[in-house]
Amino acid sequence: MSFRLTAAAPALLLITLGAAACGAPEPPEQQPPSGRSADAAPPVLTADQIETGVPRPVPSSPAGGPPPAAYAPDPGLVRLQILLDRSPFSPGVIDGLAGDNTRQAIAAWRKAMGPGEGDAADAAVLQRLAAADTAPVMTRYVLTAADLAGPFSPPPGADLAAQAAGGARYSSARERLAERFHVTEALLQGLNPGVDFRRPGQTIVVPAVADRPLGEVARIVVDKSDRSARAFDASGRLLAFYPATIGSSERPAPSGTLRVVGVANEPDYTYDPARLSYDRGDRKVVVPAGPNNPVGSVWIELSRDSYGIHGTPDPSKIAKTASNGCIRLTNWDAEQLAASVKPGVEVRFIQPPPSPAAGEGRAQQKAPPE
Repeated sequence: MSFRLTAAAPALLLITLGAAACGAPEPPEQQPPSGRSADAAPPVLTADQIETGVPRPVPSSPAGGPPPAAYAPDPGLVRLQILLDRSPFSPGVIDGLAGDNTRQAIAAWRKAMGPGEGDAADAAVLQRLAAADTAPVMTRYVLTAADLAGPFSPPPGADLAAQAAGGARYSSARERLAERFHVTEALLQGLNPGVDFRRPGQTIVVPAVADRPLGEVARIVVDKSDRSARAFDASGRLLAFYPATIGSSERPAPSGTLRVVGVANEPDYTYDPARLSYDRGDRKVVVPAGPNNPVGSVWIELSRDSYGIHGTPDPSKIAKTASNGCIRLTNWDAEQLAASVKPGVEVRFIQPPPSPAAGEGRAQQKAPPE
């Protein structure tokens, strides 16, 4: 990969990295076993429903899998996810769906803020979050010509040469706006039924997210067991929690302690078959910078060659798929973290406990065949 890396020196330094661990295609996204299909019309929610919502209980599935209710956006859960996003104990992408990312954000928040253990999305957690952050969770936004203007790029796929030719920009104005407000495109459309995201001047309803600075990060802990990255200050106070995609059994993330070397904003991505450990063809390909670049909108370079913490072109997959060694966050989480680190910040990797049987548990998840 080629990046412009901002390190201790004030000048930008052009460096070249072997991408042995990052940028390979992710596994195909798993579809919900029940609930609406991906191309069905999104359910309609209103701002009032969300502002007053309380997460509904999610019943257990008799078969042991995710219950159907997990795939019906819940206004109360949207509210809770927005408050977590602003806390900042990130649930990843805001979708109104029950899932591991939200549960683990709740658990991290409860442990840090002192209301005890647990990960349930219940009324008590919501009340505590709402008492600490009384601002409305929804707001209105008027679409501008700049919001809707192209050029746009085709959606990213496995063909790097095609993406290099077509670019790594957003594929639509709706995708751009969804990422700006940390929400899925389906939920954004469901909040705004009938809105044409190609016509400026319309007023839309969106989550009132806030990209606040963290303060100076002194240490990052990457936990492979719960697929998370946590940022701490010099006193050991937890500043932020982020769900993360972290390696696989075939191409694991590093172990031990590394350091931040620097940050590259808007990196390009260079596939060099002479330097890679997976196969995406026999030609060198440079994918230009853009939010749908294989490493997203920002790269935090670590002190082991070719490893870093970076963004992603698909926030909905964070912590739900394997990677090829690096640590993926949503673009907005990676940008928030990158703005608060300096060269020398410690990055410690925590290993999961041994699995009781081969093939069981998250630690055994494999990256896709290349």
